[in-house]
Amino acid sequence: MDCVFCKIISGEIKSKFLKETPSSVSFLDAFPLAAGHVLVIPKKHHQKIQDMSLEENADLFSLVHEIISNVDKITGSTLVAIHNGKDAGQEIPHVHVHLVPRSKDDSAGAIHSMFNSDVNLSESEMNELYNKLKI
Repeated sequence: MDCVFCKIISGEIKSKFLKETPSSVSFLDAFPLAAGHVLVIPKKHHQKIQDMSLEENADLFSLVHEIISNVDKITGSTLVAIHNGKDAGQEIPHVHVHLVPRSKDDSAGAIHSMFNSDVNLSESEMNELYNKLKI
């Protein structure tokens, strides 16, 4: 497989590992958006979160929960970001959670600044979406 994250996990590509669990690893991003940018990934290759088993998911997010306190010490706030699929902005097709230290002066903005327009939905459109999404 030609996945950069799989190569990091196998040791083919060197990385600065922070912590490893049975199913996940965390390491410094080689191309950080901010000092202290960390990635947390499952060891097994999965493109989307919903492709992971519940056990792998629990392990991944337990590691996110554990490492985020250290990331948060850098600036006091941390962006947690996941691009779940290519059309969502995922550049490497392997699940990965970004933990990016943020500050009010970093000019990155809020999530709403990522999108060009507001979506104005009617009440019936909102109800239709609600019915599709509720569990």
